[in-house]
Amino acid sequence: MVHSRQVGPEPRGTNPRRWVLDTNVVLSALLFPSGRLTWLRDAWRSGATVPLASGETTTELIRVLHYPRFGLAPGEQEDLLADYLPYCESVVVSGAVVTPECRDPRDRPFLELALAGEADALVTGDKDLLALADAFAIPIISPTVALASRPTR
Repeated sequence: MVHSRQVGPEPRGTNPRRWVLDTNVVLSALLFPSGRLTWLRDAWRSGATVPLASGETTTELIRVLHYPRFGLAPGEQEDLLADYLPYCESVVVSGAVVTPECRDPRDRPFLELALAGEADALVTGDKDLLALADAFAIPIISPTVALASRPTR
């Protein structure tokens, strides 16, 4: 059975949105402080949004921050992680989480995290993940849709 949750404006004073953010979304928010996802960084800093993280998604973020194309020194990588991880809710994902088939095996941990953490949404720009939106119990939305539905504090 597929359960869906409404992704829309929520009244002031209610709980923050608990979102799974894929690695590219997190990177965009962290690496481009004046970019199109600056609002997301502000949202987790203010507590309006709580990103969910698992061991696998955190490991993936750390791995990607080491890519030479970003040219980040170890101290810069640590600073970026320090501006994200303390705001995250840690979720333990058991091996029993069943997800739809996805083309990229690196996407599976984000689907598993969304289910295990009972996320309000998985926020991604990844076309492979967005293609699963109709077959997944948790809303899979683009950053543009997330922006329109973000809570305010």
